[in-house]
Amino acid sequence: MAGTLILILVVIFFAVNMGGSGIAPSFAAAYGGKLIRKNKALILFGIFVILGASLLGRNVSLTLGKNLIPSEFISFDVALIVLISAALSLFLANILKIPQSTSQVTVGAIVGAGLYFKHLNLATLSVKILPMWVILPLASYILTFLLYRNIYPPEHDNLHIYQKIFSNEKKIRLASLVASCYVAFAIGSNNVANAVGPLFGAGLISVNLGLFLISPLFGVGAGILGKGPLETAGKEIVPLGLVSSTLVSFVTATLLIFASFLGIPQSLVQLNLAAIFAISCLKNGHRHTLGSHITKKTFFVWAITPLLSVLLSYFLLLVFKR
Repeated sequence: MAGTLILILVVIFFAVNMGGSGIAPSFAAAYGGKLIRKNKALILFGIFVILGASLLGRNVSLTLGKNLIPSEFISFDVALIVLISAALSLFLANILKIPQSTSQVTVGAIVGAGLYFKHLNLATLSVKILPMWVILPLASYILTFLLYRNIYPPEHDNLHIYQKIFSNEKKIRLASLVASCYVAFAIGSNNVANAVGPLFGAGLISVNLGLFLISPLFGVGAGILGKGPLETAGKEIVPLGLVSSTLVSFVTATLLIFASFLGIPQSLVQLNLAAIFAISCLKNGHRHTLGSHITKKTFFVWAITPLLSVLLSYFLLLVFKR
């Protein structure tokens, strides 16, 4: 009974924190641009996360629940350790103030379990997941760079684009709001599976029921934890402008939904920051952007926290299974 209560609390904690961190990349631009009030942003975020999870969340849940390690090795205890390891690794990234991927720390925790049981599906990991973790952020950077280069810096050849933007300001503002909902939908299609997958693998819940029960917790997390990040990110992102932030949202959400179709747990945070790095490179230059302290720290934390999740999961199993 105590174990069940602990597992429920860990799942709630994990899902609520994912929701709290997901609201900022979704609705910061729309909120900062005064297109929507905070409470409405939180409600829309919750609705579209649920829609994304319901319509497209199954494939990633299956990958995390049975395609990395056989489901017969995911018991109640293993699911609990996987979720605790992922949550602790994510907590470290938060302490270092670097946004980290819940998908990657979850995969890391499952990999740790697979190494412990000596039943890790290397084909799924090395052929399907790891290459896309490199390819998709690169695609986010390249697509954003190429698209934004058409309008920045302002030159004689692209002034007609600025004229269209200024003459269609209402449509641009609407597009920004649509992009926010689109990102929330993408989060639901991919990230809800981080909590559902281990539970499904342990046979504790079906995929559909898990997505139905856990996705609303993202909205709860946005309401409880997301108001501060939304306020901060809204003020910080607005100087990029509605056009650039809308472009970032559409590129990153499209790539995240693509990953969901393929059943790949993917990081919205990394797709989002890769796109923002592209805009920064155009404005400030590659050397300044990629050579900055915060960029180096970000890449370091991105590399180390999934590895930490692997080690935590492995050693916790080593201790408790003995």
